[in-house]
Amino acid sequence: MNIANAVFYLLIFIIGTLFGSFYTLAVYRIPKKQDITHTRSYCPNCNHKLGILDLIPVWSYIFLGGKCRYCKQKIRPRYFILEILSGFTFVVLAYFMSINMETLTQPVEVWLPLVIEYFFMLLYITFVVLMAVTERENRKIEKSVSIYGIVISVMYMVYLCMTGQGVIYRYVIYILFYGLVLLMDNITFKKYNKNAYTNGILLTIITMAIFTGMATVLTLVYVLLVIAVDLMITKHTSKSDKNREEIVDKNKDKTLPIGFYMGITNMVIFCIALVWTKFGV
Repeated sequence: MNIANAVFYLLIFIIGTLFGSFYTLAVYRIPKKQDITHTRSYCPNCNHKLGILDLIPVWSYIFLGGKCRYCKQKIRPRYFILEILSGFTFVVLAYFMSINMETLTQPVEVWLPLVIEYFFMLLYITFVVLMAVTERENRKIEKSVSIYGIVISVMYMVYLCMTGQGVIYRYVIYILFYGLVLLMDNITFKKYNKNAYTNGILLTIITMAIFTGMATVLTLVYVLLVIAVDLMITKHTSKSDKNREEIVDKNKDKTLPIGFYMGITNMVIFCIALVWTKFGV
């Protein structure tokens, strides 16, 4: 790798960590119905507004020793980990999509489609991260995240149709599915005053199918296996009538995070597909 590409990927990594910082903010605020774009970042423990030096992705965590500068409360390591992983994800995706300095020096008709595709994939990864992590924390797929997934999906389908890369009838079916699930969710909300978890999962599956195609099928197969194993374990551990009530009480709030498993699995399969495409292995 030459120096120009090294600098280019370093820049991509920094941009990725900035997105990772946004992810940590969004994951904390979205379930609380707080603004994620205009309200300044603050310490969730002491509520002190954070300065620029407190918000530098990765480095601020290291320099502050993993603690808030003001109240000395420990910062959860997941923030640091998510920023690092986000940076590496951005770099890996760019590498496997062959986006580098050599590509960008070619005629615009060569690199522009790659950059646009890369942009859409980043938007999709943002959706998966927000969906998976918030679902893991709250066992709920936030409606705002689902709507975000629908918006970027529609944008992506319009782009594919405009560039002659997609079949419009297929995308009309996806939109009809979106409409049907949203209608079901609206009925559920009006009847039970809550959003159905199943509807959130269905919306996620449609979004995954639009962006990752057959990888979604493999994702569902894996998740169904996980559910089957979990049910078998639960059934086995609850055979004894003596312990059944205790087990039910212990596990009633430990719903299997299906959305989280779907997100992780889909990203792994997507990465494997990228490696296969680039190296043919």
